[in-house]
Amino acid sequence: MKNINNSKLKIIPLGGLEQIGMNITAFEFEDSIIVVDCGLAFPEDDMLGIDLVIPDITYLKDNISKVKGFVITHGHEDHIGALPYVLKEINIPVYATKLTVGLIDNKLKEHGLLKKVKRKVVKHGQSINLGAFRVEFIKTNHSIQDASALAIYSPAGTIVHTGDFKVDYTPVFGDAIDLQRFGEIGKKGVLALMCDSTNAERKGFTMSERTVGRTFDNIFAEHKNTRIIIATFASNVDRVQQIINSAYKFGRKVVVEGRSMVNVIGTASELGYLNIPDNTLIEIEQMKNYPDEQMVLITTGSQGESMAALSRMAADVHKKVTIKPGDTVIFSSNPIPGNEKAVSKVINELSMKGADVIFQDAHVSGHACQEEIKLIYSLVRPKYAIPVHGEYRHLKAQAEIAKNLGIEKENIFILSSGDVLELDDSQAKVVNHVQTGAIFVDGLGVGDVGNIVLRDRQHLAEDGILIVVLTLEKHSNMVMAGPDIVSRGFVYVRESESLMEEARHVVENSLDYCMDKKITDWGKIKNNVKESLGDFLWKKTKRNPMILPIIMEV
Repeated sequence: MKNINNSKLKIIPLGGLEQIGMNITAFEFEDSIIVVDCGLAFPEDDMLGIDLVIPDITYLKDNISKVKGFVITHGHEDHIGALPYVLKEINIPVYATKLTVGLIDNKLKEHGLLKKVKRKVVKHGQSINLGAFRVEFIKTNHSIQDASALAIYSPAGTIVHTGDFKVDYTPVFGDAIDLQRFGEIGKKGVLALMCDSTNAERKGFTMSERTVGRTFDNIFAEHKNTRIIIATFASNVDRVQQIINSAYKFGRKVVVEGRSMVNVIGTASELGYLNIPDNTLIEIEQMKNYPDEQMVLITTGSQGESMAALSRMAADVHKKVTIKPGDTVIFSSNPIPGNEKAVSKVINELSMKGADVIFQDAHVSGHACQEEIKLIYSLVRPKYAIPVHGEYRHLKAQAEIAKNLGIEKENIFILSSGDVLELDDSQAKVVNHVQTGAIFVDGLGVGDVGNIVLRDRQHLAEDGILIVVLTLEKHSNMVMAGPDIVSRGFVYVRESESLMEEARHVVENSLDYCMDKKITDWGKIKNNVKESLGDFLWKKTKRNPMILPIIMEV
């Protein structure tokens, strides 16, 4: 057997650092690789027409013989959303807790992969052996049930990965986070801690999920005579449970609206994570049989997404629900950074329809604040700190916390996606960088829209397009017809006839120049037309539309 001391452990984040979303990290020891999480990201504003963004897994494909399995911490989209796309390319087993596997199964079913992919349900406290690694699942709390931290045991040392977590001593369902286990593992010695940084800038503790239940009770008591509509994240099963509890207490029926919400609630109640009293849930069609004051609607769209149920209601395009004066609408979530404008637009639309909109105190975060992060560090006592899950400023805030707790500055690593961190007991350093990136999913196309296409879409969106059509005689290259100029999204043609007329002259002059110079190559003719027309339009309008010359021959 090789001398263990020569072998180092490699940690390779393939996505998810410096952004919220697309979490995926490879752990490599000699001939074994395990992958923690496989999430998607939602498109940025400048990714026109893109539906989802998934990680580039070239590194895993290149080393497929070493890859032993996916280990998933919890069932949120930014941790499981890319699985169906990635599993089509590399078919390896998936290990996760019961609810997480249930949610993954929904996705695999949609993509026709259910029979092909091996899935294994792991309980908290259990370990699985994957090549040189042993991975133990540790119970944590988060805004979705069955979240886990992972203790990853390798011959080079133990890594603790918290997953997304908070410390909730009074969770709505199940047990509190297993702090004792973190302490036991810490006592035995931990090489590195990879800890959730989402709320690392926030002081104090995150409130218990149960406090939201009390808020709901108060709101229900104050709004006894109105219909209540609550928007929240589909995946927050505990939040839905508390809404159902309040509804039942106040004698109301519950309708669930929004595809993802219906999916998650179906899966959660089948697997026993939701306790719904009999005759409480009704179909949306039955809503008209009950007076408003007996109705609660739980819906998606708390982030102002234009296609989600709440936004459609606010814009009056929902088939079955119309917002009316007196409705009480509760936003049980905080806007994710970047969504503030969309949320505020929906709030305005709802208020204009006469609804009473509540967005204070009806939400608590699923992520640990500073005091809980300190607690985990103090229990685990790692040699190295590797903040994960957050934008750069969040990672930086956690690095500060680690430093204040006495971890040496050179033992704290803020990594970028693609960095290869090699570590053992004596030292840790970034030794390499592997290919990573974002693959765009647009409709059914995966990866067929790249940066160039996006750049073109941006260009078209900002400046419009001009198409120049002309017909040349086959051998002599004489202009037989045209040039005709068609524009879209550039200027309103009827009011700029003189501009278009001048533009035609510019194209004609450019063609004359080509004739004089005996240029017969179409590529060169097109470039000449493009350049001269582009220059002219920039001088006249200070705009750069996309110019497409089309040449036909007779």
